[in-house]
Amino acid sequence: MNKIAIIGSGGSGKSTLARQMGKKRNIPVWHLDRLLWKPNWTPTTKEEQVTIQTTLVKGEQWIIDGNYNGTMALRLEAADTIIFLDQSRWICSYRVFKRMVTYRNRTRPDMKEGCTERLNLTFLKWIWDYPKKKKPMVLAKLEQLPKDKNIIILRTRQEVKRFLEST
Repeated sequence: MNKIAIIGSGGSGKSTLARQMGKKRNIPVWHLDRLLWKPNWTPTTKEEQVTIQTTLVKGEQWIIDGNYNGTMALRLEAADTIIFLDQSRWICSYRVFKRMVTYRNRTRPDMKEGCTERLNLTFLKWIWDYPKKKKPMVLAKLEQLPKDKNIIILRTRQEVKRFLEST
């Protein structure tokens, strides 16, 4: 495991797992939320997203966490390991609320400075709808990848913990 893409719903634990794995394995960690947002929640262009990620995946070792469906193929093709955090919508929603309280009026560590923590109904709806609307597309993408890719699907906190202990 040298090139690791971590994907999953908002609140699934992508950034936390990325930080833990990066520390444990001494691999650089890249949080897409930190790289692909500008201050005041201004999004980068699709061209900027492609340029940034194309540069990142050229590295010999990396952990990249984030979804960004429009550029996910770049990461999945370059990764030797893909971790899909398939956590329940209840857990993800709880974690997003907890994150909002923890970082209220501040920028969380995996986000671009100047993007203070916020929560809106559009994001909550995206999390709630993820299992029905996004998950099938993600699983279809994973199915289409070459068989030499190490695809790991973690569905519970206990599975994540065991996985982290075993790496």
